[in-house]
Amino acid sequence: MPAPLSRRATLRLAAAMAAASALPPLPAQAAPSGLRLGPARPFSFKRLIARAEALAKADYRPPHRPAPEVVEQIDYETHGKIRFDPRLALFAEGPGAYPATFFHLGRYFPSSVKMHALERGFSREIAYNPTYFEMPEDSVARTLPRDSGFAGFRLQETRSRRDWPTQDWIAFLGASYFRAIGELGQYGLSARGIVVDVAARAPEEFPNFTEFHIASAADPDAPVNVFALLDGPSITGAYHFAIRRGAGVVMEVETVLFLRRAVERLGIAPLTSMFWFGEANRRYQQDWRPEVHDSDGLALWTGRGERLWRPLNNPERVVTSSFLDENPRGFGLLQRDRDFEHYLDGVRYERRPSLWVEPLGPWGPGAVQLVEIPTDDEIHDNIVAFWVPREPVKAGDRLGLSYRLHWLAEEPYPAETIAQVVATRVGRGGEPGKPRPAGLTKFVVEFAGKALDGIARDAKPEARIATSRGSLSYIFTEPIPDSRRWRAQFDLEAPGPAPVELRLYLADEGGRPLTETWLYQHRLEADPRA
Repeated sequence: MPAPLSRRATLRLAAAMAAASALPPLPAQAAPSGLRLGPARPFSFKRLIARAEALAKADYRPPHRPAPEVVEQIDYETHGKIRFDPRLALFAEGPGAYPATFFHLGRYFPSSVKMHALERGFSREIAYNPTYFEMPEDSVARTLPRDSGFAGFRLQETRSRRDWPTQDWIAFLGASYFRAIGELGQYGLSARGIVVDVAARAPEEFPNFTEFHIASAADPDAPVNVFALLDGPSITGAYHFAIRRGAGVVMEVETVLFLRRAVERLGIAPLTSMFWFGEANRRYQQDWRPEVHDSDGLALWTGRGERLWRPLNNPERVVTSSFLDENPRGFGLLQRDRDFEHYLDGVRYERRPSLWVEPLGPWGPGAVQLVEIPTDDEIHDNIVAFWVPREPVKAGDRLGLSYRLHWLAEEPYPAETIAQVVATRVGRGGEPGKPRPAGLTKFVVEFAGKALDGIARDAKPEARIATSRGSLSYIFTEPIPDSRRWRAQFDLEAPGPAPVELRLYLADEGGRPLTETWLYQHRLEADPRA
């Protein structure tokens, strides 16, 4: 079963806060005065992998949680008044181009995470001190033990910008969660190191990044290299993140995982987002805004080259959808709707980033799985997408893989020869001016792109539609006036509560696809008239 809503809410709140060498030891000037560092110890990714493997052979030990009775009092409001002093940031005085600041412990992230400065093959732990943080004199956080530790970290903008002390662009905070801003300068959905048994028969686990080793970027165009150790009841792992700040954020992720015990559902390269309602299901919600979501669809580029688009749902119960594939070229949770008028909200949903997973090397057979969890508010992350290998994982297994994460406005490799889905609308079936038959649901799918621009308005493309059950009627396509869009429209009659899987694309006279393939899971339980 998925984690309780309260657990998912706390994770979203946590995310919202973000937001052996022979060379001599790390030089003192790598840290500003006042930031205390421990002794220099040899470090390499190979050594970190060996540590993860050794951990997997030992009994699991939960991460350190200092003074739980005090940390529990550091709620959302209290934590918001605690901020790391940017003058003490790691690399504030160089040599790194991007200073790193740290998060304080709090109710929603109570586990200590060890932080290290990494340079020239040596790593030095950053000792926690409450004086590093600016906080009110009466803050309960001042009563924590002096060895409490940090909750996470974030990277600030380059030191060449005057506003770097207040502007960050990537944050690691809470379990194995992390997120970055996209091209439009806004945080939104999150990624995770791994997911274990989400929406499975076994309770979901939340493995933790227990330590980070942060290396400087030589210049703003160079990557920031971050190494992380993961530990959880069923799995351990070593991670290397090579993070570049460009128009958005691009991260190359290399990981080696070790299984302590068998896992029913192991999710690779997981993405976590929020979808409350959009244009397709707005009428069932109670809110003043037209749409509320961080992402509006799952995009897939299959190993065979097919492009798929699956609009997101907010179902009545937990729903898991699997998209079988072999060696996928990519998948992602995207925010395609960029019109402010569709949100009317100052939190800028129209600027939320899209996040695309690009496998580096073959992943073999498996499936992209999409988990949709009911939600009644925007504070809950209720959408999870990830890759599941076909072969089940068992105790003692070692898995190694790499992939690239693109935090951008759109997907990084859009198809040049086919159009995209830009809207999905659902309503009562039937024809205007005539009695509306009971049991009919109308679907209108809008497409836009170069492949449709050259089509004459009287040469309508064909709608190729398939349904898992039920019957289709009143099918046609037409250009949308005063726009470059085309829409396909059809009615569905499918009595009963069982879900209906729909598939649609537009084709030319020769049957050649003009658009990506629209997928949709329709459930009558979402309709109050059913």
